Amino acid sequence: MNFRGQTFLLLLSILVLSTAGSARAADVRPVPGLSTNEIVEKLSTANARRAEMLRGYHGKRVYRLDYHGLFGSHDAEIQVEATYIAPDRKSFKVISESGSHLLINRVLLRLLSSEEQAQQEANRKALEVNSQNYDFVLDGIEHTPGGDCYVLDVKPKGKSAYLYRGKIWVDAHDFAIARMAGEPQKNPSIWVSHTEVEYRWAPKDGFWLPIRNQSITQVRMGGRANLTIDYSDYEITGARQANAGQRNGSAPSLPDPSTVTVDPH
Repeated sequence: MNFRGQTFLLLLSILVLSTAGSARAADVRPVPGLSTNEIVEKLSTANARRAEMLRGYHGKRVYRLDYHGLFGSHDAEIQVEATYIAPDRKSFKVISESGSHLLINRVLLRLLSSEEQAQQEANRKALEVNSQNYDFVLDGIEHTPGGDCYVLDVKPKGKSAYLYRGKIWVDAHDFAIARMAGEPQKNPSIWVSHTEVEYRWAPKDGFWLPIRNQSITQVRMGGRANLTIDYSDYEITGARQANAGQRNGSAPSLPDPSTVTVDPH
């Protein structure tokens, strides 16, 4: 290739890169400067709209549990197909299991049962992230690989065992909870001394669904249990268009602590 051809390709490359850079810059949306109350209100409104539209989904999960402590070291895993039908039906089918049968039967399968019960309306209301259940304080704005988020400190009101204390990351454009890190307000078992939890959600076809839960539990009398739940292969099986101004549906919620906290005894 002669010098003129090389120069032309170089200029073309610069033009393409410049155009791509301009396109990316045009896609960047500024983060609105909102008060804590405005963020919480938009979070509740957006999630209610999504809840009204989502009629069902199907997906896969992998539950993994590692326990090290007074009773030795044990691990277990189950793979599950999960089905949700609005507004309150969840069902699970175990497709494989491996490891300690004690942990599978006394911990992992009980987590599935607890999650089914948590779908009942009375329990869902206790899990909602709203001003009736929590106090919020805006901690700042964080730029993450998944997008910009408002970071809010959450502190439970009252003494309900369904609530958490910690932080939530609210997507600044979709107003959905993208991440939560903290601890249950109350230990769900006398065998548990402390639990740290982290939950993550991601968008799928306009809905925000869980992609990973992790809890690290310190067990009384010595011991540590690490539980992870990975979600994949989502398929939206039912959706409908929300009415303009629709405000019905559920507020954003966090999992029932009993569905993610390990009690290996």
